[in-house]
Amino acid sequence: MSRITVRMAALEDAEEIYYIYEPYILNTVITFEYEKVPVELFRERMKKVMEKFPWLVCIIDDEIAGYAYCSPHLERAAFGWDCECSVYLNEKYHRRGIGTALYNAMFNIIKKQGFYNIYSLICVPHESSVALHKKYGFTEVGTYNNTAYKLGRWRHLLVMEKRLKETTGEPEPIVSVHNIDKDFLEEEFRKAESLLR
Repeated sequence: MSRITVRMAALEDAEEIYYIYEPYILNTVITFEYEKVPVELFRERMKKVMEKFPWLVCIIDDEIAGYAYCSPHLERAAFGWDCECSVYLNEKYHRRGIGTALYNAMFNIIKKQGFYNIYSLICVPHESSVALHKKYGFTEVGTYNNTAYKLGRWRHLLVMEKRLKETTGEPEPIVSVHNIDKDFLEEEFRKAESLLR
């Protein structure tokens, strides 16, 4: 039986996480990056995101099988209660429910932080990603048609949105993920692990 752990990522995980990400750069339109990223730069990206947002990893038998994180959706101050989500899997671990388990924990964590809206930007067609997000209550907001050129074609970008809280009244400030109760986080990690057993 596999040993499964879900936890917060650490900067020491950067190289292994990047190992998962690089094929998406080179071989897919799931990310719109073209070039390989030096691991040190990737580590700096992680550090910036992890100052405020959750970045989760799923480890199966001592190997990172997938990861998910939230990041700012748009930069201006008034968008401060929105975030954007991403999930990437090691190609060996597709169709094991890892994306579902990571999203389950991550969405509960960002709701606890005080976020109101989550966005996902998906290069379409990508039926499995759209289905995963619809499963979690995301709805289609609109499509940027022919907005990006990669791998020899112009690509469409679908914007999907999930509302976590009713947008009434003045929002409370967002709480950093580092200030979330550790017992709450551990409970979310254990629930995610139970989905993968």
